[in-house]
Amino acid sequence: MEKRIAWKLFKRELFQGQLLLIILAITLAVLSVTGLARVSERLQIAINGQASKFIAADRIINSPTPIDPTIVTTAQSMGLKHVASLQFNSMAFANDNFQLITVRAVGQGYPLKGKIELSTGITDSLPQAGTLWYETRLGGILAYPKSLEVGNAEFSLSAEIARLPDAGFNPYASSPVVLMRLEDVDKTGVIRPGSRVSYIHQFAGDESQLKTFEAAVKPLLNNSQRWVDVQSGDSPIASAVKRAERFLLLASLLGIALACAAIGIAAQRYCQRHFDVVAMLKTFGASSKQIRILFGLHLLFVTGLGIVLGLIGGLALDALITAYLPQAIADYSAPLARPLLLGVATGLISAFMFSAYPLMRLLSIPPLRVLQRQLEGLQLGMWLHLLLSLAAMALLGYLYSQSLTLTMTVVAGVLLLGVLLSLFGFLLIRAGHSVGMKTTNPLQLALAGLRRRAKQNAVQLVGFSSALVLLLTIIALRQDLLDEWQKQLPAQSPNYFLVNIGPDEQQPLTDYFSQNDINATDIYPVIRGRLVEINGETLISSDQADEGVEGRVGISRELNLTWRDELPPNNDLLEGTFNQAADEVSIESGVAERLGVGIGDLLTYVIDNQRLTVKITSVRGVHWETLQPNFFMIFSQEALAPFAYTSMASFYLEDSQKHLVLDLIKGFPTVSIIDVGAMIKQLRQIIDQVSLSLTLVLVLVLLASSLVMIAQTEAGMATRQRELAVLRTFGASGWLLRMATALEFALLGVISGILAVIVAEFTLYLLKTQVFELVVYMHWNWWVLAPLSGALIVALLGTWRCRQLLQKSCSELLKA
Repeated sequence: MEKRIAWKLFKRELFQGQLLLIILAITLAVLSVTGLARVSERLQIAINGQASKFIAADRIINSPTPIDPTIVTTAQSMGLKHVASLQFNSMAFANDNFQLITVRAVGQGYPLKGKIELSTGITDSLPQAGTLWYETRLGGILAYPKSLEVGNAEFSLSAEIARLPDAGFNPYASSPVVLMRLEDVDKTGVIRPGSRVSYIHQFAGDESQLKTFEAAVKPLLNNSQRWVDVQSGDSPIASAVKRAERFLLLASLLGIALACAAIGIAAQRYCQRHFDVVAMLKTFGASSKQIRILFGLHLLFVTGLGIVLGLIGGLALDALITAYLPQAIADYSAPLARPLLLGVATGLISAFMFSAYPLMRLLSIPPLRVLQRQLEGLQLGMWLHLLLSLAAMALLGYLYSQSLTLTMTVVAGVLLLGVLLSLFGFLLIRAGHSVGMKTTNPLQLALAGLRRRAKQNAVQLVGFSSALVLLLTIIALRQDLLDEWQKQLPAQSPNYFLVNIGPDEQQPLTDYFSQNDINATDIYPVIRGRLVEINGETLISSDQADEGVEGRVGISRELNLTWRDELPPNNDLLEGTFNQAADEVSIESGVAERLGVGIGDLLTYVIDNQRLTVKITSVRGVHWETLQPNFFMIFSQEALAPFAYTSMASFYLEDSQKHLVLDLIKGFPTVSIIDVGAMIKQLRQIIDQVSLSLTLVLVLVLLASSLVMIAQTEAGMATRQRELAVLRTFGASGWLLRMATALEFALLGVISGILAVIVAEFTLYLLKTQVFELVVYMHWNWWVLAPLSGALIVALLGTWRCRQLLQKSCSELLKA
């Protein structure tokens, strides 16, 4: 019988529109999670797929020695694609010329991701046996010979390389690259015991295979072997990908929090609507068990419909967005099972956990309420509702993100936000005590209404302010991330690098740039040196530390040093002063932190077998992603004057100026030219994809925020209806009530906007410093825009929701 009554009650209230808000809230929660999960995963897979072209694979193992054969066997058993290659340096001879080269010996199937670009176009093949493909600059250095001797073998030069997909970006690696087949290495006789060789193994497959492979293989690697993926420092877009994934994850969690807040508000309204129904049922003899089953089934029907609609909406949203995505992203397909399961879990957990406390109050309604409407049953306090709500949010957040740290950060932020907003909102509204109860002035009537509903309005402030806080946070982070990426790659980013510039070539090069209107950076001297002591303490290498040698660990390689009189344009001075004297040095902040040094510490270098001791007088922040010359250490010219040096620079050429490259090669044959234009183009494509994903997520969060605000305006409609009936009875005009209602909601919006700015600034400070590593600054325009926007949005929503009540006559309000 309970099932039949629950079904009839559900159908009647559904068609009457009484269940619209809670079904809409559950639908949007499920739609948000399903849609966000589906879209976010598709975008993440696409971004990582595009980014993996920078390393020509999904995962790489780089080792100075041959790797354990079981690793390759494991990869093959899991169905992963695998390519082995070697990289080493050797001298190459052509006629009477010779040059140090970097040899890339690759196996069949290279590259697993991306394409090899030759001067004649893109190719899917590899060099034939006995032939080499060579970089353009090698041809210029050796006068374009027909063949090249490497070790004991002679190879014909058959094609010119424009770009290898995993060439990376290292302007200091001045040796040109040649590409050969892996099986041709033996006949060169170059690799012998003790030779410095990099054994590179590249793998590709789907994400689940790669995660299983990583879990199985990583423990087998030793300290000298490196596991590389698109988020490793080797990838030039690692920072962009990491930040994009963090943003998508954060935005999705905030979207879940907003949707859950809407469900919590709607659930309270749902239960309040049924107080009288429960009282009537108990009056007619229904037992507590029957009522529990009745409303449990009723809520299950409501939740089920919301989940079904949400899943359909989420898949429709994914299909709609996919239709407008670039084909390069749309071609990537994300698994369907996880978004659907997350959507169902979100609907069930949020509906029942957020409805638990209101449902307990509903079931405890006494029969006497039929006569005394003020009776509302169980009053356990809001702490239980808050506890259940936070538990639901934490569970959903962890299910979605699989990150306990991020989940607890969001939950703690929501809790702090609620406490602060409730406190400030209640205090601000209680300040209306001094206002009289006159009804002749709309503003006075609005303030009186705020005072009468102080507690209820404080709760509404939490909802309105939460929505505004999350909106401001997402909008600011999205814009800051886009601005950061645009700064890294402005419209005319350098697309060529010049290295190995001799001292006598600097002025002719500068003149050449000026004559041909070429946009170039400054010319930076480059000197190699090794850091050997800090404050007189001899440093050891990381390998020595692994062997148990005690001492302070330094940097196990030579550094590229430079001098400069002024701070470079892409550097930020974090500490000290950049007044370089002969015994002073400026250090990059990351290296300073790694070495544990700061202002006043003494560093000793060995350069050309000579010792040089300098004092740290400044610490710089360096934007490494800018594709411009950057250095860990900057000295004064006086300090490095005794040492031989070459220089480097970068410049930008329009497509119409590309013929100037050949002129440069002919005019400066000893200068190496590195073309990074293809890399910049690929970087921009990835950033465009990331930008699109941030915009799509912002739209979804906007929808969730709108629902929270609608749900908040819905709350308290019954109380407002009774007040309007009383005011109408005492002769208040329709104009007065409309203006007072609009002003009341506008005041709530203003207060919500002010509080939202305070909390958003604090939240952004934490996120920028702890998660996204962005520059922190105040958004002063928010202090005007947020209160005004809040007033306008909340006033429009409030008056729109109250429009039917405001249009009713006194008798109609009393009858209702």
